[in-house]
Amino acid sequence: MRWKVAILTVSDRGSRGEREDTSAQVIRELVEEELMGDIIEYRIVPDETDEIMAALIEMSDYFEADMIITTGGTGLGPRDVTPEATLAVIERDVPGMAEAMRMRTMEKSPRSILSRAVVGIRGRTLIVNLPGSPKGVMENLAAIMDVIPHALQILTGAVTEHNDEG
Repeated sequence: MRWKVAILTVSDRGSRGEREDTSAQVIRELVEEELMGDIIEYRIVPDETDEIMAALIEMSDYFEADMIITTGGTGLGPRDVTPEATLAVIERDVPGMAEAMRMRTMEKSPRSILSRAVVGIRGRTLIVNLPGSPKGVMENLAAIMDVIPHALQILTGAVTEHNDEG
């Protein structure tokens, strides 16, 4: 099965065309090669809560993405509002995935503990926040890549029975 994936880059400079979006390219490659997914939508928005929320809602509800991967806006800076926008649109959170990303990346960079990334569900869409750097994208996505297919199978109804693994 090929998953429908949307990419949302959150960056003031990127939205103004002042910065190349290399993180989204890393996401694209990992989704197509590792997850066997298709990118159905891609956009860049500034670090504005309302614009992030609108993009997430549209990607989930209109484009019916199985998964939305965001990059950027997960740090401690005053303009880093991606987690708040995500929390405003999800119906349920998936804290274990966000915790796994922080735990795994902390082994390589102790500063990764400062990430405020969240993972949650809107309807049948899994939304995953990633940092804005290509290295952070790669390391965080690698931390959860093995469980993403099963999560998507459950969300989309492809798997209705669960084993004893939880």
